[in-house]
Amino acid sequence: MKHAEPADRREAPFERRLPGRREFVAFGVGAFAVALAPRVVRRRQQRVHRTVPVMGTFAEIAVVHRDRRLAQGAIDAALGVLAGVDRSMTRFRPDSEIGRANLMAARAAVPVSAATATVVAAALRWANRTDGAFDPAVGRAIELWDVGNRHEPPSHDAVVRLAGQQLHRAVEVGRSGGQPVLVYHEKAVGLDLGGIGKGYGVDRAVDALREWGIRNAIVNVGGDLYAMGTSEQDEPWRVGIRSPDDPSKLIRTIEVRDRAVATSGVYEQYFDWHGRRFHHLLDPATGEPRRTSERTVTIAAADCMTADAAATALFGRSPASMKQELAGLEPAAAVLHVG
Repeated sequence: MKHAEPADRREAPFERRLPGRREFVAFGVGAFAVALAPRVVRRRQQRVHRTVPVMGTFAEIAVVHRDRRLAQGAIDAALGVLAGVDRSMTRFRPDSEIGRANLMAARAAVPVSAATATVVAAALRWANRTDGAFDPAVGRAIELWDVGNRHEPPSHDAVVRLAGQQLHRAVEVGRSGGQPVLVYHEKAVGLDLGGIGKGYGVDRAVDALREWGIRNAIVNVGGDLYAMGTSEQDEPWRVGIRSPDDPSKLIRTIEVRDRAVATSGVYEQYFDWHGRRFHHLLDPATGEPRRTSERTVTIAAADCMTADAAATALFGRSPASMKQELAGLEPAAAVLHVG
């Protein structure tokens, strides 16, 4: 008979030891790597996976099913959903719904789809609940910093003009003629749904897979991930969190089943200047990248939109305050890693 380990020796939920290279042959994009363990798989089950550019990053979808053709069709449907979310909600295209709102909503109501209105409303709720620590309306400040292309900070005066304005309070999600509309009550508002839109896209991609009858799959969009069911080993999906300093290394592995996981951190989008790293996660109060010694935070939640927003909102807090605030915001969510 196998005896249970003492409580103080048991592994925490989700956590597993770091695997060796032979144990963890992985595919993965962004902050996550997904294990391809060289073990016997379920009879006639196979993994079909694809990686494509979308939403300013890469989407990776893996489906476990005995019918390869059906799996490919399901992946096509899920990727189509992600592309549709991107077309509607990106701020980088003037013809997207968010792009049109950023151009015109300070002058007149701009019609949007129900999906875009849902995501903006959810983002505003997060902004209100975190007193603006999560603010989807600071797109102008994000454009100013443009950390993917800059090599030094913008002028202090330009930063200060966009700091501490609580711009989320100037965004209205309303209705006109029976259709959702966006209205901006300040010219400085610029919506950027980068801290919540990918999570929403992952959730809708998962819905698309389920509509095709898929029960075992994983969807990963640049650090926002949902694990459906089990891997081809009939076990929870094993996911590694990459080091933001060396993406070839893993700093933690977790096991996930029917759960969303999102990571925010200093991955790729940053520049170094005078000994400080300036990254893409801005503090709305200061108008500049959040000052923190931590490089990454990973949150688990029931859905990916929640995990995505929570990871964005809490990045930069101390581990203790992060866990305390998350318990008040989303009691069912959990901080898996801070480092």
